[in-house]
Amino acid sequence: GLEYASVGEGLRMIADSPRNTFPDSPEGREEVLSTARRLIERVDALSSPHFGVRPSVGVEVERVPEFQEESSPFATYKPPAMDGSRPGLFVVNLRDVSKVSRGSLPTLVCHEAVPGHHFQLAIAQNLDGLPFFRKLVPFTAFTEGWALYAETLCDEMGFFDSPLARLGYLDAQMVRATRLIVDTGLHDREWTREQAITFMAEHTGLPLSDIEVEVNRYTMLPGQACGYMVGQQRILEIRGRAEDALGERFDAKAFHDRLLTFGSLPLDLLEREMDAWVDAEMRAQRP
Repeated sequence: GLEYASVGEGLRMIADSPRNTFPDSPEGREEVLSTARRLIERVDALSSPHFGVRPSVGVEVERVPEFQEESSPFATYKPPAMDGSRPGLFVVNLRDVSKVSRGSLPTLVCHEAVPGHHFQLAIAQNLDGLPFFRKLVPFTAFTEGWALYAETLCDEMGFFDSPLARLGYLDAQMVRATRLIVDTGLHDREWTREQAITFMAEHTGLPLSDIEVEVNRYTMLPGQACGYMVGQQRILEIRGRAEDALGERFDAKAFHDRLLTFGSLPLDLLEREMDAWVDAEMRAQRP
């Protein structure tokens, strides 16, 4: 029953509906934190059949310190302390939770926490045989590509089990797709900042204030924004080849375990190593 001029406008109308947002009050802020904790617990249970190698520490939910709220994004991830004294942290900005869509939280949890950055970065810290810097230094296309792949994996696991949650997932995928176009437009096609903002506003449900921040970021970091979907698509291609080669013998758990136990790699090296893993699996399974 909504009337809107673009997909982006329609998505924002849904996201801004009072029934789909949190009240901007102490109770609303606590509800955001408790909802995130419940989502992490649920997706962690759903992901168990898909991972044999798991982080040695858990992930907790904390709020951004109030003095940092003005300059911080809504959600980020902080890896565990190297000595294991602190778990991973899913950090949430509670400056104005009335702008937080309930439909966006499940996807953010998958990306930033489980099975996204937390699985990837916490596992890398404890890998044996890697130089110290390899446990910590990320390659954007792999790091963000894995986190975006984790969103798709959560969709496959049935985590987005309401229309609103699945719409949040699809909108998040659309944001990463528009990044490919906007980043290229700004740095190769001589787009203006206004063109970039208009394009994202027409095709995504991001609030306009967030779109302005996003475009400013792309302007200062050429190519970084492309890493998310480029990385996700390459991982999906690698998995697709493995599924074709191994057929019914393909084991998603073994695939994910191998992918996460190299540490962060450039995509070409990741592809080479995973293709070698597939070849070894095929040899091992021959009668």
